[in-house]
Amino acid sequence: MRRKPLFPPPNNTTGVPLRHKGRQPYSILTVNGRLRLQRIRWHDAGEGSQTPLDRVLDEAERVISEGVREMACRLNRGSTSFQQTAENLARTAHVEASKETLRQLIESEGRRVMEAQCRGLLNPDWEANDCRTESGQTRVYLGVDGVLVPLVTDDEKQKRRAKVKVKRKQRGRKCRPLPPRKTGADQQYKEFKIITFYDEEQERRYVAGTSGNHTIAGQMMQRMAKQIRFSKAQEKIGNIDGSPWIRNEIELHGLVDALGLDYYHLRENVQKARLTVYGTTPAGETWKDEIMGLFYEQGYNAVWERLIPWRAALRGGKREAADTLLNYVAERREMIRYPEFRKRGWQIGSGPTEAQCKSATQRLKGRGRRWDRLNAQGVMALDCLESSHAWNLYWTTLDPQRN
Repeated sequence: MRRKPLFPPPNNTTGVPLRHKGRQPYSILTVNGRLRLQRIRWHDAGEGSQTPLDRVLDEAERVISEGVREMACRLNRGSTSFQQTAENLARTAHVEASKETLRQLIESEGRRVMEAQCRGLLNPDWEANDCRTESGQTRVYLGVDGVLVPLVTDDEKQKRRAKVKVKRKQRGRKCRPLPPRKTGADQQYKEFKIITFYDEEQERRYVAGTSGNHTIAGQMMQRMAKQIRFSKAQEKIGNIDGSPWIRNEIELHGLVDALGLDYYHLRENVQKARLTVYGTTPAGETWKDEIMGLFYEQGYNAVWERLIPWRAALRGGKREAADTLLNYVAERREMIRYPEFRKRGWQIGSGPTEAQCKSATQRLKGRGRRWDRLNAQGVMALDCLESSHAWNLYWTTLDPQRN
């Protein structure tokens, strides 16, 4: 009597068993090396072929395991190129993968992180009520800044595509049609926006970035604020560099109770005026220290009374430099509140935000690096994920391969 097969052939939609088309090789790249398997391919003339084992091995029908993907994303954060990431992966884990494979893997993983962020699935493990100071008050800071990222222009994309066509033609054999060309950027550099929420000791951080315009950045601020219940904090402070779009978006959404101008950005503008008017003389250094001391101790009004007669005594290019400084200060007078901030124990600098801007775009910048906008934003999202202490949350509970 013929033994009944342990795994009978699957049926098509009409209930007819599919035909056995033989065994075919299948491989998965794992942290323990490449796993090579044999699985049966079943075929139906009307519905095509299927390999049920693929869905059992990997529901997403991917050929790279979760461990390799996470390790590649981690190594890429400290690399200068995808080639270096591939070499580090081979050296540390003995996993061989081409730089192009890793590029596609890492960029697609970053886009999935962005999608999870937009859907509000990557909430940090803290809320505003957790951010207590020594006095017992709950205090959370908001910082926003822009940073330039190198992008591939549309002209560069056209030149690259032309070179690929020439190489394909030189091969002398028929190739698959090229995919539709993506439109490149209209400029070599575009501003990306970085948004940071953090507590007094910076032990709790929530960081995200976008390549969108100021409206999208404002919507992201509002979404992030809701996720950490920013409105529940007793003290909500913003420290920014004074860019009008940042101030407008924060005020539009009513996010903070007090908005301050970063003390060090103000000092940079005072320094520019000092170099134009006094050069590098000791008198200029003395004047700068006096002005910044007045800002620090007495605030806007005292400095304004000091600057008006100083400006009147200048001529030519020196007066123009003085006018630039006065306009900068006057436009931000409501944010120059250093005596009040110091009295309440609030920070007067946006250093944490500046540090996050540098960290989030470190992988994107460097000699010869050019990015598609969405790919750059995806790579940046992976760094923001780590800065927000949400790396384990994504890989253990929100990883798309697990869902």
